[in-house]
Amino acid sequence: AAVLIAGCTGSTGPAPATGSTPAGAAPPGNNLVPSPTDVVPENNQVTVTVQEKVYDGTIPVVFDGGKGQNLVSSIDVTLYRSDGQIQNAKIGKNKGDVADPVLLGTKDPNNPDRVVVYVSQMNGQRYKVADVLVEYRQR
Repeated sequence: AAVLIAGCTGSTGPAPATGSTPAGAAPPGNNLVPSPTDVVPENNQVTVTVQEKVYDGTIPVVFDGGKGQNLVSSIDVTLYRSDGQIQNAKIGKNKGDVADPVLLGTKDPNNPDRVVVYVSQMNGQRYKVADVLVEYRQR
């Protein structure tokens, strides 16, 4: 399981989409390279855990809380599947809340999926707190 703590002094967002790719899809191999997370001020820090992909392909993403838990206004999760599909989910603001809807990744052990988590806070700041590749582990 990947446990990620992050934050930033500025906010970054995803690059604007270009081209004629239909909504909810991207060319295979696109968006599958993780980038650094933001550095969150200590008093604003929260933790989101992107867990190992389950046998059915689901990827549990859990809000673990933190010093900045009461400052959170929303938590947005994006799954970039290795087959090009994109799925968005939200996580509640309470410790232990999980991504809804459940993220369904691919079951291809040779091509990991990417999960990116942004936390927005009441002061208007938006922090990328997780950006990881999640592999499908065969049992």
